[in-house]
Amino acid sequence: MVLKLSLYDKIIPYSISYQLSVTLPIENRLLSLTKNGMKTLIVVAHPELTNSNVNKKWVDELNQYPDKFTIHQLYQVYPDEKIDKEKEQKLIEAHDKLILQFPMYWFNCPPLLKKWLDVVFTYGWAYGSKGNMLKDKKVALGISAGISEEDFAVYNTPGCNIFDQLTSPFKATFTYTKSDYRSYFAFFDANEPTVEKLESKAKEYVNFILSL
Repeated sequence: MVLKLSLYDKIIPYSISYQLSVTLPIENRLLSLTKNGMKTLIVVAHPELTNSNVNKKWVDELNQYPDKFTIHQLYQVYPDEKIDKEKEQKLIEAHDKLILQFPMYWFNCPPLLKKWLDVVFTYGWAYGSKGNMLKDKKVALGISAGISEEDFAVYNTPGCNIFDQLTSPFKATFTYTKSDYRSYFAFFDANEPTVEKLESKAKEYVNFILSL
């Protein structure tokens, strides 16, 4: 059964283009990187990507540049949620930039992404006296949200943007790991976006990542 996430990403029909999209095993992607040079790793955490408006469009757009981006879909790679820490760490090490892409669920990230952070960002690798594998790595977020920017603004307080506050745990995490945190790209009002908005924002998203 498919659940409609009415506050965030609206259900849309399964597309043929996505059915033809294949996620390579991590080992194959690491081999590809050694041949083609460093790329940007896009960690996509969407439990219903085929039924997404925004995140699926972003993945489709990013897939047009296989020489620049590696798409890593957590819910596809780990349907049992048994995350392979060593493989994930090697995948991150093989890229010079890291993007976490996800829909905002109840003002937070999907649970598998949080688990991924807990499992992969370990002492001695991500932080600690010898944990420097994320140091200076450029990191950013790609987030879709079902409500509008104006609706979020209702919760702003003087000198405090609520969306900045909601993403502050990521900023704190990547500050703690001494990464080069580059903030976020957000798509608001994702429930019923126009085709024109989907197209234009997808291109803006790619340019945002390339400009990091």
